[in-house]
Amino acid sequence: MSSVWGLGWTLMLGLECASKTYQNLVSQKECVVNIADPSLFQKVESIANLTGADPVPEYKKSRYKYEPDKFTAGGFSKMASECVRPPRIAECRLQLEAILKNVLVISDDPKEAGDVAAVEVRVVKVHADQNMVAKENHIDPTKWSPLIYNFRHYHGLDKALGKTFKAEI
Repeated sequence: MSSVWGLGWTLMLGLECASKTYQNLVSQKECVVNIADPSLFQKVESIANLTGADPVPEYKKSRYKYEPDKFTAGGFSKMASECVRPPRIAECRLQLEAILKNVLVISDDPKEAGDVAAVEVRVVKVHADQNMVAKENHIDPTKWSPLIYNFRHYHGLDKALGKTFKAEI
C-alpha cells in the first residue's frame, strides 16, 4: 500500500492493481489497516520487498520475491478480527477493521508500470491499545506516534506544535 488517509469512518487506500493486497481486498471485500508505530520500522521494512503474488508480476521480478506468509517472515503475530475475516497484527497498537465501498482504477498514470487504484473502505471496528485512549473513545495524540512512510522514508512524529480548535482532547 502506498498511501492511506482518513475522513471520518472512511479510509482511502492507494494500491497497485497487480498487488496481492489489492486482489485480496477486491475479492474478499474486507481488510484490516494495521497502523504501526516507529518501533516496528525494521519489521515493516523486512517485508517491504515481499509479495504474495505468485507468479511475481514481471515489473516486480528484479526487486521483489514471493512470500506466502508475510506475518511469519516479518515476525508478526496474527490476531483474530471481530467484524472481518482478515487477521490483525498483534504488534500494532492501532488496528482498523474495514469493508470495501468503492474502487477507482487509474489506468493512465504516466509513471506507474501498471494500473493503480484509489480504494475506499469503511471502518467498522477500531482496536486501540488502552494506554493511548482518552475520554473512552479518542486517541490521545501525546501517547501515540504512527510510523509514517514519507516519500519512501520512514518517520515518527516530531514534537507537537499545537492543536486545532476542533481537537477534543
